[in-house]
Amino acid sequence: MKRGKFIVIEGTDGSGKATQTKFLAEQLKKLGVPFELADFPQYGKPSAYFAEKYLCGEYGTAEEVGPYRGSLFYAVDRYDKSFDIRRSLAEGKTVISNRYVSANMGHQAGKIKNQKEREKFLKWLIELEYGIFDIPKPDLTILLYVPPEIGQKFVDQKGERPYTKGKKRDIHEADLSHLKGAAAAYLTVARKQKWTIIHYVRKNGNILSIEEVSRLIWERVGKLLQLPHAGSEN
Repeated sequence: MKRGKFIVIEGTDGSGKATQTKFLAEQLKKLGVPFELADFPQYGKPSAYFAEKYLCGEYGTAEEVGPYRGSLFYAVDRYDKSFDIRRSLAEGKTVISNRYVSANMGHQAGKIKNQKEREKFLKWLIELEYGIFDIPKPDLTILLYVPPEIGQKFVDQKGERPYTKGKKRDIHEADLSHLKGAAAAYLTVARKQKWTIIHYVRKNGNILSIEEVSRLIWERVGKLLQLPHAGSEN
C-alpha cells in the first residue's frame, strides 16, 4: 500500500490553526480521501502533562524554562502520538496535524537571540525529535503567519480552554516579547526549511479572510495529494 502524506498546519499564535485544520479535514471528507487528525499538545493526555504545567506557568516564565527544557516537554508528547501517525501513514491515510516539531522551532528557538546559538539549538532539536525519538517527518508544512500584535488580539477572542485554568492566555500568548521572538524565528526557519508561508496581512494592510486562507491551503494540499478538484472548492 502506498504511504499516505503527512501535512502539518503550523502558525503563529492566533492564526487559526485549529480552524483551518478543521476546514481541511472537511474538504478531504467531501472527496472521500481517508485521513486522520493529530493535535499538539495533546491536552488532557498523560504525555502532555508537563507541557500543560509549563504553559500554565508552573515552572516559571518561558525564558526561565528556556528552549531546551521547554522542547523536551513537547517532544515527549509527539513521540507518544508518533505510533498512531506512523500507523495511519502506513495504511495510506493522509495525516493532518495541528502543530508539530515546527512549533518548537518557532516558540523555543525564538527565545535565543544569538544566531549561532539558535542554529546550534535547531540542530539539537532536529536530532532529538527526528533522530532520538524517530518520529515521522512531514511531507508538507504550512505556516500561517499573523503579526504578533494582531495574533494576540485574535487569541483573546478564543473561548475558555481547560489547560489555562481560567486564564485568558497561556504564558506564551501573554508575553508579546515572546510572541515577537517566536514569529521572527518561524519566518527564518520556514524559509530555510522551505515551508509554505501564508501571510494573513497583505502589503496593503488588508487581512485575509478565513475563507481566503482556507483556499490557499487547499490549493497547496491539493497539489501534494494530486486531487482533481484542488483550488476549485472552498
